Amino acid sequence: MHKHGGTNFPTNNRDMKITFGLILVSLLWTSCNTGTEKIEFGSNDGRLININGKNIYYEEYGHGTPLLLLSGGGLNRSIKDFEKCIPDLSKHYRIIAPDTPGQGKSEQTDSLSYALLTDFMSQLIDSLKIDSAYVMGLSDGGIVALLLADKRADKIKKVISVGANNGTRGFVIPDGFNIDSVKIPTLDEWAEYHQKDIEWYNTLTPKKDWKRMANNLNLMWYGKEYFPTSIYDNIKIPVMIVLGDRDDISIEHGLEMHRFIKSSQYCVLPNTTHEVFAERPDLINKIAIDFFK
Repeated sequence: MHKHGGTNFPTNNRDMKITFGLILVSLLWTSCNTGTEKIEFGSNDGRLININGKNIYYEEYGHGTPLLLLSGGGLNRSIKDFEKCIPDLSKHYRIIAPDTPGQGKSEQTDSLSYALLTDFMSQLIDSLKIDSAYVMGLSDGGIVALLLADKRADKIKKVISVGANNGTRGFVIPDGFNIDSVKIPTLDEWAEYHQKDIEWYNTLTPKKDWKRMANNLNLMWYGKEYFPTSIYDNIKIPVMIVLGDRDDISIEHGLEMHRFIKSSQYCVLPNTTHEVFAERPDLINKIAIDFFK
C-alpha cells in the first residue's frame, strides 16, 4: 500500500506509533492553506445564523438549485477549501458554503462529533428554508454529506462525498502496521507539528481555543468506526463516492462504501491526493455538474 507523502517510517515500535499518530492528524486536515496568510473568505459579505445557540458563518454565490459545500476538518479549514471551485459552480447553482462549528468565522462548540456536525448542517438547511438541494463535502464534510443523505432525504436530492471514511480503518496504513496501536497525539505534539496552523487559528474572530479544538478533533477522528454500517442501507438517494488515487483514504475502503450504498457511484481521480478541490478543481467541477444533472 502506498505511504502518505512517501514518508519513511521508523523501525522502533514506540516511535512508529507516535509518528503514525501525528501523520494521521496531518492527513486529516492537509490543505493548500499555509496557515500564515490572511484568508479572505470570498467576495460576498458573509452572514451569521444562530443554530443551537452558536453563530455559524456562511456565504452564498450564484443562483439555481442550492448546493451545500461542506469543508474538511482541522484548525486550518474553512470555506477556502472550495475557492477554486466556487466561481464555476456558482454559474450553475446557488452555492451555500458554511464554516462548520469551530472553523473559520463560525463559533466553537464544547464538543465535536459527526452526529453533531450533521445536526448543525441539517438545521442550516431548515433555517434557510431550502426545499431541495445538492450536497458536496470534503473529508469530514464528506462524512457529514453521507450522514445527511441518510437523515435528510426529504430535502437532499444527490450527494457527492469526497475523501470520506468511516473510522480510522479507512486510512491508508503502512505495510505491517496495526492501526489499533496508534498513539493519539498529545497537545504538545500538535503544537510542535502544526505551529503555523495554530498561529492562524488564534487570529480568527470570534476568538477560539485551539487546545479545545484539538482535543475535540482527537476524540472525533480516532474512532475505529464513526457511524453504524446500517446507515449505508438507509441511503436511498443517488450518492457519488470520490477519492484521489493517492488519497489518504484507501481505495479499498472507498469501494467498500460504494458497495454498501446501493444507489452510489464510485470515482477515483488520477494523480490526485486528498486535496481534490485544490488540485483538480476543473475536473471535480465537471464531474459534479454531470452527476447533479
